[in-house]
Amino acid sequence: MSSLPTEPAVEARNLTHKYGDRTALRKVSMVVSQGSLFGIVGPNGSGKSTLFRILSTLQKPTDGSATVLGSDTLAASSLVRQKLGVVFQNSILDGKLTLRENLLHHGQYYGLGGRRLRERVDAALGQLRLADRAKDKVETLSGGMRRRGELAGCLLHEPPVLLLDEPTVGLDPVARRDFWDTITRIRAERSMTILVTTHLMDEAERCDRLALLHQGEVVALASPDELKADMGFDVITIRTTQPDALVNEVKAAYGWNARTDDHGVRIEVEAGHAQIGGLIERFEGRFESITLSKPSIEDVFFLRTGVKSDESGDGA
Repeated sequence: MSSLPTEPAVEARNLTHKYGDRTALRKVSMVVSQGSLFGIVGPNGSGKSTLFRILSTLQKPTDGSATVLGSDTLAASSLVRQKLGVVFQNSILDGKLTLRENLLHHGQYYGLGGRRLRERVDAALGQLRLADRAKDKVETLSGGMRRRGELAGCLLHEPPVLLLDEPTVGLDPVARRDFWDTITRIRAERSMTILVTTHLMDEAERCDRLALLHQGEVVALASPDELKADMGFDVITIRTTQPDALVNEVKAAYGWNARTDDHGVRIEVEAGHAQIGGLIERFEGRFESITLSKPSIEDVFFLRTGVKSDESGDGA
C-alpha cells in the first residue's frame, strides 16, 4: 500500500507584497495538500491576483516565501514552472491559428517535440472533448471551448499542480458549469492538485478548502462546511407578496434578525428546524413558500469582512 503524501503541493509563508505605499498582501500563509481542490476567494482588490502571480513565479514578493512541491518559487523558479499548469484570466491562445497549432506551439515551450508532442496534443484534445475542433481557428470557437483549449495546453507536460486564475470569467452559466465538470473529471483522472482563484461563491462551494482574502489578508481558512458551521445560525427564507410587512412582524414577534433580499424575507435564527413550524402556523396564508437552509459561503464572507463578495475594490 502506498503511503499518503506528506509534502504540501503548495505552501505560502508570510507572503507580503507592496505596490509603493499600498500593501496588496499582508503575511499570507496557507498550505495546500496534494490532490486537493483549494480555493482562494475574495472580491476584486482582495489580493487574489497578486498571490496568483507570486505562486506562478511571475512576481517576486516583497517578503515571505512560497513553494510548489518543495521547490521555492524564487530560488528554483524554472523547476517550479515544470511542476505547474497555469490558466490565466486572459487567453494566451492565438486566434488566427488552429487549436491544434496552438497546442503544438505551447508544448514546445516545455521541451516537447516530435511524435511525443503530437501524441500528447491528440490525447489532451480527446480528454477535453475538443478533437473534432482541432483544425478550427481559435477565433471561431466559443468562450467555453477556448477555455478548455487553454486547459488542454497547460496539461501537455503533465504537471502535478494546476493553477487557475478566475477561469470562468466571461463565460455564460452553461459554459461555466461545463468547465467545472471538466475540472472535476481531470482532477480525478490525473490525481492533480488544483488551486483556483474566484470571486464566485458557487465555485467556492466546490472546493475542499478555502482561503478567504480581504484587503490582502487571510480572514478565514477552512473547508466550506467548517466555515458555514461556525456561523451558528440557519437561514429561513419566506417568499411573500408583502416582504416589508412580514419582516417587521417577525422582528416584533420574535426579535430575530430578519430582512428582505432577492428571494423574499430572510431570517437568520439558531435551530431553524425547531422554529419553522411556528412560522408556518403564524403566517399561514401569507406566503408562497418557506424554506430552511444552512448559511452560504457568501454569508461567511460578509460576516468576516462586512462586504459582499462581488463588491469591487482597488488593488490586485
